Amino acid sequence: MASAQRAQIYEPPVIPIDSRAADNLRFIRDTMERASSFTAVPGWGGVVIGISALLAGMAALRLPLRQQFFVWLAEAAAAGVVATTFVRWKSKRISAPLKSKPARRALLSFMPPLLAGAILTGVLLRLDQVSTIAGMWLLLYGVAVVTGGAFSVRIVPVMGICFMLFGGLALLSPAAWQNAWLMGGFGGIHIVFGFLIARRHGG
Repeated sequence: MASAQRAQIYEPPVIPIDSRAADNLRFIRDTMERASSFTAVPGWGGVVIGISALLAGMAALRLPLRQQFFVWLAEAAAAGVVATTFVRWKSKRISAPLKSKPARRALLSFMPPLLAGAILTGVLLRLDQVSTIAGMWLLLYGVAVVTGGAFSVRIVPVMGICFMLFGGLALLSPAAWQNAWLMGGFGGIHIVFGFLIARRHGG
């Protein structure tokens, strides 16, 4: 009789099966999201690109629009090198190979808008429509970030939408404001979102 009472006293609590099932499903969902996402988006690389963009914008101040274009063209080339370097560094650090399926999907979605932007840049430069290049760059870069970011962490498409917004406003603004929009977009947006990505998603 006494042993039966002790067994009842130390009987473990019953955990509802629906509670455990919800925890398991949440874990499985989070694991699948991480496995299907390209997580090597370089936050600190974005900050470095943003700082270099601000420096380029200051160098382009008071220059004619055509000379401003070549300053920003050099900045775009430098930003490409920085981005590639930081993506490789982060992918190695977090063991997210760039040949993985999520990485390939992100890259294939990211590149077409940039290629379209390169072609349109040549056309607009030939037509002497330099004042529209800044807005077009911001707009199509934003499209690239949104489409590529669809296979990455959630904050990346939000960043792309901000670039698209800046691009649209730049296209509606006077030519004299183009350098400021480029500084605010490629400089400010990269710094803000780069810092957030670095803090929330490991560099």
